[in-house]
Amino acid sequence: MPELQEIRAIHDLPFPDLIYRAATVHREHWNPNQIQFCTLDSIKTGACPEDCAYCPQAARFNTGVAPEPLKERERVLDGARRALANGSTRYCMGASWREVRDGSAFEQVLEIVKDVAALGLEVCVTLGMLNEDQAKRLKAAGCAVYNHNIDSSRAFYETIVSTHTFEQRLQTIRAVRAAGLEVCCGGIVGMGEKIEDSIHFLHELTLMDPPPESIPINQLVPVPGTPLEDMDPPPPLEFIRMIAAARILFPRSRIRLSAGRASMSIETQALAFLAGANSIFTGEKLLITPNSKAGQDHEMLSAMGMRVE
Repeated sequence: MPELQEIRAIHDLPFPDLIYRAATVHREHWNPNQIQFCTLDSIKTGACPEDCAYCPQAARFNTGVAPEPLKERERVLDGARRALANGSTRYCMGASWREVRDGSAFEQVLEIVKDVAALGLEVCVTLGMLNEDQAKRLKAAGCAVYNHNIDSSRAFYETIVSTHTFEQRLQTIRAVRAAGLEVCCGGIVGMGEKIEDSIHFLHELTLMDPPPESIPINQLVPVPGTPLEDMDPPPPLEFIRMIAAARILFPRSRIRLSAGRASMSIETQALAFLAGANSIFTGEKLLITPNSKAGQDHEMLSAMGMRVE
């Protein structure tokens, strides 16, 4: 496992060297001209009891998000069919729960997972904390991947969330892995963290054995009403450094360019792809925050001579 100073040395390489190294690693393991499309659907929105400082779905923040109950099965399937038609191969479903609780709502989610998997889509869910038995039930229903982000370094994480601990995040990830599901685990850039926090975040991911199959790198989308509403976006090159460092450290993982794309230029996104990002969320919303429109994504890849995987 790389030490912290090794990760910092990679991150701090002269930019041309960093991009060249990341692109070289990327080409050794992936087709550099292909991008995986994923779609993220909020199947239960708002009224979350947690206090994640970046999240507009927290009930305690006045963000104007109207709580919605668990979405009807047919509405979810309609969205999944549209995603499939647009080129998505992975369909991710998120519910604003603190944790999975056994009962009718979880049973409904299991049925939805079965139906979406039957369409031929790779199914990913993010439902908060859960135990190994619940993860096994998701896998049996057809779920392939569970998303549970660690967001930042251990120390910084506990300045932005107080209603659960960093260790609880890791416990859920261990339960997911023990159940035989793939792990999707990433972070957020632009919450006010220091470079050292970003390095510690990457180091935490290297300690996972095996590493996450999918690593989303998000740029904070500041939402009015949340404690982070006034944060300025990180410098684009600093964001690209995180993409490149992640690609070098995790050659076989999907590195997903995730939230924040709606405010990124095409040039920034092109640099991210050059640095090793090979998956994006497409669709007009990521849960409830704005995202690039699907047609724009097809046009962007076409302009770059790239294609949907």
